[in-house]
Amino acid sequence: MMYSPKQSSATSASTNVTWHDHAVTRAQREKLLGQRGLVLWFTGLSGSGKTAIADAVAERLHKKGKLTYLLDGDNVRHGLCKDLGFTPQDRSENIRRVAEVARLFVDAGVITLVSFISPYSADRRLARRLLGSDFVEVFVDAPLSVCEARDPKGLYARARAGEIKNFTGISAPYEAPVHPEIHLNTEELSIEESATKVVAFVLARQ
Repeated sequence: MMYSPKQSSATSASTNVTWHDHAVTRAQREKLLGQRGLVLWFTGLSGSGKTAIADAVAERLHKKGKLTYLLDGDNVRHGLCKDLGFTPQDRSENIRRVAEVARLFVDAGVITLVSFISPYSADRRLARRLLGSDFVEVFVDAPLSVCEARDPKGLYARARAGEIKNFTGISAPYEAPVHPEIHLNTEELSIEESATKVVAFVLARQ
């Protein structure tokens, strides 16, 4: 079941507000674009390959004439979520905001790729409840030892040295998905192989 735009992931602090339905519907936007809106939620440890795979998927879908947008964890923290830190509470608020943005994108008919560590299962469940059948969880799975060996941003070394607090996998937990729609073992699969698997899933849903 697709989400209802009137649903809310949290109690609103605003008063005297009313949801307004508009003349152009999601179905009409999707017909215009020739695609179905969808949210691919990439979750995994830092260094697992989330953003690289999401980027490859977006590029391939674009070449096939599909409208996509990639919501990248680092990029979003430069603007929408720049006021948030990395405490459990801030991480949850980060994911709540992104889920709401993804809901708007999917309502526009866009195939939306979300690349966030999103370490807590409760936060991913919230996103799933908000997005309904539009939500596709993609578990980018690589052992901590592999991610730490890659360490593309040098973050694990800094976390081990105590320079970064609340770092997922080191000083903060990661709760791995139990039943993701797509499971990518990036210790064994390359970025291209992983992207092929995701693109096939998306095209089968169009």
